[in-house]
Amino acid sequence: MKIIMSTYDVEGVKQSLLEKVAGSDSPRDVLKAPEIRELYGVIGSLPAEERGAFGKQVNEVKLAVEAAIEARENELESADVVAIDVTAPWDVNSAQPALLPTEQGTQHPLTTELENVVDIFTRMGFEAVESRQIDDDHHMFGALNFPEDHPARDGYDTFRTEEGFIPPAHTSTMQHRILKDGKAKLEAGGQIAAISYGRVFRNEDVDATHEHTFYQCEGVFVSEDATLGQMLGTLRSFFETYYGQELRVKTQPAYFPFVEPGLEFAIEKPAAIGGKPGEWLEMLGCGMIHPNVLKDAGIDPTKYRGFAWGGGVERLVMLKYGIEDLRHFESGKLAFLRKFAS
Repeated sequence: MKIIMSTYDVEGVKQSLLEKVAGSDSPRDVLKAPEIRELYGVIGSLPAEERGAFGKQVNEVKLAVEAAIEARENELESADVVAIDVTAPWDVNSAQPALLPTEQGTQHPLTTELENVVDIFTRMGFEAVESRQIDDDHHMFGALNFPEDHPARDGYDTFRTEEGFIPPAHTSTMQHRILKDGKAKLEAGGQIAAISYGRVFRNEDVDATHEHTFYQCEGVFVSEDATLGQMLGTLRSFFETYYGQELRVKTQPAYFPFVEPGLEFAIEKPAAIGGKPGEWLEMLGCGMIHPNVLKDAGIDPTKYRGFAWGGGVERLVMLKYGIEDLRHFESGKLAFLRKFAS
């Protein structure tokens, strides 16, 4: 049965297409609409004497749509772009985006291992304090006996905000607070025993062994009779618990403004992960807390003394699992993260 041209609503199709163009953010996609294909398909079903006139109407529809598309694209191009406020919370009255169920997620390996580190030290009697992710110059440098001209204060090493605040380059920024908060307990005959842990930031060139963002754990202990021997025993006990085997340890002199004497602490590479006798790995910096640091916190260095240490968490984890590239932790690569999924 032939379709009679006069019964086909070409004008209605045209208006429908123009409305689609007017409401579209991708108006050129309207040219792929099935209505246009249907119009051209109708031509072959018409009587021969009607095809020419109908084809002309179809072409006029297409030209009108193309003109509307061009006008809509110009309108979109010239429209004011509303900046997105990335700090704004969700509108409580709007629908929140659909999230994957928690059953499909796993804990990041750094979180798991950091919890393990904190658990070991808290079982040893240390209080755990989470570090800050923004701090000031005094807690970052001044309270830790850094001289004014120390290179660590330079922008080449340390990030700073326009207001002068600092994303901490070490969790030692918490040391002054820990000492001040523990002073009363110390003077009452107790001890200060705490660790601080969290994310730190360095102005580093990123490669397999360096990252601008990583995690640290810092320890502080103060009493009337704290010694280097106690510190070395504490650290050895921690590493042997973390790696699950007996370890040989050694130290060598090092300079850190906030300790005197300062040491680098190394362990013999654990045999369980392929280590051989004589293969030493530097794990952290440590030493006896400098008298100036105690004084700044209001603690009498002639009566009390303490030790402190600090090191990277990623180094612990890389050694434990044989991870060859530090960048994996911040990469978000599922192939890497699935290795730790339980």
